[in-house]
Amino acid sequence: MKDLQFKVLIEQDENGVYVASVPELPGCYTQGKTLEEVRDRIKEAVELVLEEEPELKKEKLSSPKSSSHFFGIEEITIRSYA
Repeated sequence: MKDLQFKVLIEQDENGVYVASVPELPGCYTQGKTLEEVRDRIKEAVELVLEEEPELKKEKLSSPKSSSHFFGIEEITIRSYA
């Protein structure tokens, strides 16, 4: 049994709901009312994606560490001329 690592992006929307996604796994995202809930749910989502996509799981098993590297967060401003 190997431990697989993934980077998870967690944001809080305007309603206070936490949204988590795994950039390394397209379509892998979930939401929750608390950080604990969203953390539990994203683990479940990752497991489901790996079950549904055996090739992704096989690829990940050959390199169990996260393949994405956190760079940073930037906020940009776009000027609207409306």
